[in-house]
Amino acid sequence: MTTPARTPEPPYYAVIFTSRRTEGDDGYGDMTAKMMELAPQQPGFLGVESARGADGLGITVSYWESEEAIANWRSHAEHRIAQANGRGRWYAEFVTRVAKVERARSFARE
Repeated sequence: MTTPARTPEPPYYAVIFTSRRTEGDDGYGDMTAKMMELAPQQPGFLGVESARGADGLGITVSYWESEEAIANWRSHAEHRIAQANGRGRWYAEFVTRVAKVERARSFARE
């Protein structure tokens, strides 16, 4: 993603997924593309931002209207497959954090 996610006025929720990759792609790129297509189709999805360094450390932040929307995404059948593959093949380690966004400020140069 080349620009910050366009989110509504708070409050809303952020799921912060910090991970360190294993070596090689092993289908990771295809699954990431699939999840980036599927997530925006989910009720309550507000946006996503993602970055990964050359060292394999990545942070993806997805934004959601509610904790219920997050729970529904977490239990989505295709997302469950991605989660299992993440634990089994693609990640050496990861941490998922959920936060309520209460304030947000933005700046954009014209």
